Amino acid sequence: MARHTFARTALAALSAATLFALGACSSEPPSSGDDTGSGDGGDELISVGFSQVGAESGWRSANTMSIKDALTEENGFELSFSDAQQKQENQISAIRNYIAQGVDVIAFSPVVETGWDPVLEEAKAAGIPVVLTDRAVETTIEDAYVSFIGSDFVEEGRRSGEWAVEQYDGEGYKVVELQGTTGSAPAIDRQQGFADAIAGSDLEIIDSQTGDFTRDGGKKVMEGFLTAHDDIDLVFAHNDDMGLGAVEAIEAAGMKPGEDIKIITIDGVKDGMQALADGKFNYIVECNPLLGPDLAEIIKATVAGEPVEERIVTHDEAFDQEAAKEALPDRQY
Repeated sequence: MARHTFARTALAALSAATLFALGACSSEPPSSGDDTGSGDGGDELISVGFSQVGAESGWRSANTMSIKDALTEENGFELSFSDAQQKQENQISAIRNYIAQGVDVIAFSPVVETGWDPVLEEAKAAGIPVVLTDRAVETTIEDAYVSFIGSDFVEEGRRSGEWAVEQYDGEGYKVVELQGTTGSAPAIDRQQGFADAIAGSDLEIIDSQTGDFTRDGGKKVMEGFLTAHDDIDLVFAHNDDMGLGAVEAIEAAGMKPGEDIKIITIDGVKDGMQALADGKFNYIVECNPLLGPDLAEIIKATVAGEPVEERIVTHDEAFDQEAAKEALPDRQY
């Protein structure tokens, strides 16, 4: 089974102008369960079924808000939204429900990479185009989706590892890794990118476990790392929330995060950026969650029968402490 992997490309012209156009995203978690748009179902509205991973992190909350803000009746959409609560079976059920409803377009951010072929085949048979956001899938279905919008997760891991090598190679650093949800695209790719980047250096990954992208998970796994190892120099967390959980565990153990144990994370949400500005994190590679405007443009183009890019890679920055201090006042998420 060949996994869909695409070269890094520039943003599609039709969506580049809108990527950062959203107003501030709320840090409040979205409501769980189904939240069906109240549009009148008129022909002028494009009906969209969207299945979200869940509300496991500040990043996900900002991503959900971006999508809901973009896919409004005022913008020409009738949105049916579901929260899968990080369960693939919930997403598959929601997608099948959207197929039964006969929506114009289905979009989703998959919990994991594999196991989607049957439902993607069903959507294809129903003639409903699918758009992936944030995460990729592994599929054998030809033309299973029209576009995939999101960051390059391998690149995020690579940039994290390259910075670690630049800063700490030659010091024999022992690294622990807080992985994202097992089987998810960002967890697989960020791990790969980081490992590739530190290969040939004297940085050594001595332990690696999943914290499921949650703050509580990151804290619990970090507590276990600290119990099992007395020589940890650096934490590589696949997202800010797990890194923030690690901060709590390190402080509870009587050490200073960012000094006694360095921390590199991915995402760039406000809480993470604040931790970086405060010196508790050391480096963040951004993963931009504001995908709503891109998704809206791709859906409109698809329904209009216009060509769309198969892979759209969002633009992400990277931050050290000074860059975080400069960015925080205007941070949108």
